[in-house]
Amino acid sequence: MSLIIDSAALAEFCARQKGADFVTVDTEFMRERTYWPVLCVVQVAGPKEAVAVDALADGLDLAPLLALMNDPATLKVFHAARQDLEIFFHLSGSVPHPLFDTQIAAMVCGFGDSVSYETLVRKLAGAQLDKASRFTDWSHRPLTERQIKYALGDVVHLRTVYERLQQRLAKNDRSSWFGEEMAALTDAALYRADPDEAWHRFRLRGRGDSRFLAVLRALAAWRERAAQQRDLPRGRILRDEALIEIASHAPQSVEALARTRGLGKGIAEGKLGHDILDAVARGIADRDPPAAIPQKAQSPPGLGPLIELLRVLLKQRCEDFEVAQKLVASADDLEAIAADDKAEVPALHGWRREVFGADALALKHGTLALTAGRKGIELVPLPGPAGE
Repeated sequence: MSLIIDSAALAEFCARQKGADFVTVDTEFMRERTYWPVLCVVQVAGPKEAVAVDALADGLDLAPLLALMNDPATLKVFHAARQDLEIFFHLSGSVPHPLFDTQIAAMVCGFGDSVSYETLVRKLAGAQLDKASRFTDWSHRPLTERQIKYALGDVVHLRTVYERLQQRLAKNDRSSWFGEEMAALTDAALYRADPDEAWHRFRLRGRGDSRFLAVLRALAAWRERAAQQRDLPRGRILRDEALIEIASHAPQSVEALARTRGLGKGIAEGKLGHDILDAVARGIADRDPPAAIPQKAQSPPGLGPLIELLRVLLKQRCEDFEVAQKLVASADDLEAIAADDKAEVPALHGWRREVFGADALALKHGTLALTAGRKGIELVPLPGPAGE
C-alpha cells in the first residue's frame, strides 16, 4: 500500500514528480457537519507511482503538495474537478493549474452529459472499479487496505482515461473548445465564498421586490459569515425556508420574528434572534437595494413551437458533432434565444455558436429548415426568410 503519513515522505514524492508532464489527482473529503470541506485523503499518481496522502495525519505539512498543484509546468488531471478545486483553493488561495477535467473532456468528445468516472474507466481503460468503499467514512482512522486500494484506483486508471481523451481531442480538433471550458473552470471567482453574494444561491426568478431582495441579501450575508466563522453548514445556522420567510415578512420585533414557522419564541428571544433582527434592519435601511426581479413573461404566441424546434435542432447538432447537449445549451438558453437574437447565453458565443448558435438563429429567421430524411433529421438551407 502506498500511503503517505509524514511530511518528509510527501516532500520526496512531490519532488519525484518534478518535470512530469501530468499528474492525476482526486480527493476524499467530508462535509456533512462543516461549512468548509474537511480534506481526508488526497490521491496523486505520477508517471511511475501512485500514492494516497493521509491529510489528517498528525503534523503533516501539505505545502509540497500545494506547490505541485500550482506548478505551471505540470498538468493536473481531475475527474469532475469542481469540488476538488474548491478544496485546494481554500487551502492555498489558488486554483490548481494548468488543469484537465476528464468529465468535461468526455462531454466535448461525445460521451454524454456528466459522464461518470466508472463509465470512462470501463470504456477507455478497459477496467472495472471496486466501488464498495464509495460511501465510507474517510475521517475514521486508521484507513483500511481496502479504502486505500479504492482511493488509488481513482487516479491510477485516470492516467489512461486522460491519455485517451487527449488523443480524441487532438484527432477531432477540439482542443480549443476544451480550452474555453478549462479557462472558465480555473476562474478563482468560482471558489470565493463571498458572503455579500450568497443571496444569489436562491432561485428567485419572477418573485421579490427590491425591499424583499435587500433583506434577503442582508440575511444571506449574515448567515454565510456565521457559518464560515463557526464552520457549520448553512442550514445549521438557519434553514433556507426560514430565511426566505423572514425576508418576505421583514419582522422588526422579537414577537413578529417568533411567528416564523420553525423558529419559535425561545430562538427569537436569544442571540440568534437578535442577530436575525439586526440583519433585517440592515436590509430595510439599505439605500442601494437589488433591482426587483421582473415576473417571467408569458411566451408570445408561436414561441413555444419555436423552442421545440430549437430543442430538436440542438439534439441533432450535438449528435452530428458528438458533443453533450448539456454542454452546449440549457432549456433556459433555448427560451432566451427564441425571444432575443442577442441573448447573453453561452450558446451564442465561441465554439457553441459554431456547433449550434448560428444555426439556431438561422432556423429562427427562416433561412434554415428541418426535415425528416432517410438518416434522421436533416438541415436544409433556405435562400431567405420564410414567405419571401
